[in-house]
Amino acid sequence: MVSDVALWVRGSAVLFVALGLACAGGGGSRVGYDSGASGVGGAGGARRDASAADLSGGGPGGQGAGGGVGGGAGWGVDGGAGGGVDGGNGGSPAEAGVSDRPTPVLDGSPSDLPPGQRPNVLFIMADDLNVHLGTYGHPLVKTPNIDRLAARGVRFDRAYSQFSVCGPSRASLMTGRRPSKTGVMADNTTPFRRALPNVVTLPQIFRQNGYFVARVGKIYHQGVPNDIGTSGNDDPPSWDMVVNPIGRDKTEQNMITNYSGAIGKSFSLLAAGGTDEEQTDGVGATRAVQLMETNRARPFFLAVGFYRPHCPHVAPKKYFDMYPLNQVAPPGPLPALGVTATEAHETKRAYYATISFMDAQVGRLLDALDRLDLASRTIVVFVSDHGYLLGEHGTWFKNFPWEDAARAPLIVAGPGVAAGGAAGRPVELLDLYPTLADLAGLVAPAGYDGASLRPLLVNPRATWDRPAFTQSVDNARSVRNERFRYIEWGDGRTVLYDHDADPHEATNVIANPAHAATVARMKMQLQGI
Repeated sequence: MVSDVALWVRGSAVLFVALGLACAGGGGSRVGYDSGASGVGGAGGARRDASAADLSGGGPGGQGAGGGVGGGAGWGVDGGAGGGVDGGNGGSPAEAGVSDRPTPVLDGSPSDLPPGQRPNVLFIMADDLNVHLGTYGHPLVKTPNIDRLAARGVRFDRAYSQFSVCGPSRASLMTGRRPSKTGVMADNTTPFRRALPNVVTLPQIFRQNGYFVARVGKIYHQGVPNDIGTSGNDDPPSWDMVVNPIGRDKTEQNMITNYSGAIGKSFSLLAAGGTDEEQTDGVGATRAVQLMETNRARPFFLAVGFYRPHCPHVAPKKYFDMYPLNQVAPPGPLPALGVTATEAHETKRAYYATISFMDAQVGRLLDALDRLDLASRTIVVFVSDHGYLLGEHGTWFKNFPWEDAARAPLIVAGPGVAAGGAAGRPVELLDLYPTLADLAGLVAPAGYDGASLRPLLVNPRATWDRPAFTQSVDNARSVRNERFRYIEWGDGRTVLYDHDADPHEATNVIANPAHAATVARMKMQLQGI
């Protein structure tokens, strides 16, 4: 069964809604729990509450069980795998993002623009995606939809995560603060509000200014695949509504081939049966499109987090067929990781297949913007939380300060953004916090560490003198400028790579006296990070 759960948060009233069933809206005093099918079959439990409205969170009426946008049958407390109100693994209401804390008073400044002139924001985030994409020049990986988004806007060729692990990176991006300030470092589960209880997150800036703000899928940290269908480590004050999609990749998890390791950090794959729409990311794309349809008359901030290409690498078989194994360059030897050369090769192929599957879901969102005549007034961001190693430096996965783990794709398109531009300046993902506020005519609350990218969105070759910083495992810290990467490892080792001569970071040139001034400058820049 494929299902999802949505939560509306309006003041003290919280309403859980299965979007595949009868739709329900905010403002009511009763609480209904449902989680059934998402238009592909399956039944829910007994009907609990038939009050309903449309997906905009307001408006009249509803169709009760079996009606609504998805056509699923029944209402029930049980969700997807394991039941529970968040449609996932038997999660409690707290896990689903329900909180008895009041929504905090926000301290940003209201927009000077009337609602009809405020741009929408479609914020698309991939998981564990490196820059093996068509628009970044990869010769094999097919990403026509991400490529067409880049043709509409500015592609950032040197965009870097502030921590090359999901939870710390996402907390940093969404708060605009460095990991040393959020307190979210190597531990994905630490809540950033422990260190920053009153911080105003990026979506909160838009909430306070009258936007409809919703999350679909993974934006803050969720373990993959275990947290699929739940809210994971979400931040309830950030959203008016959340949707936790769940699909066949989760409910048929027992079919996955796992060559090594715990499933969330593994060489694992499945060329799945069925359609895109039955996979978790396909369910999420469907729900996101519905939210655009029902909220197109008012400004919205819609954050859509896709779970792919994070392992396990699951996608419909047709995407695997796009990459015959003999066309995928085999990774180098990985003697310490417990997999054979063939297993690593097959996993790399699966990673590429899941990229193309995720790209197709991006295409569905872009098609909806065009169909609904929203593209001209919607800022679109496409980003990943960090990069991903596929054999570089003799290893795999993430959580390293090297280029391929720290570098993330970043594309911004929309009103006022140069079309088809490529910016080579080093930028940081936390720069998105002030950037999106700036582009929407809002004022971000003080205390953020980034800088608005507006100058580079207008002129990708504009002057820019800020380096980019990345932290990772074992207290490693790195700083990157246009030419060099300098790393200080936790054990005291220091490394300097010259990307003009060594783009794969194979040679440490820190002992070269010609670079002494560069080392001194970059070492100083790392202080206080």
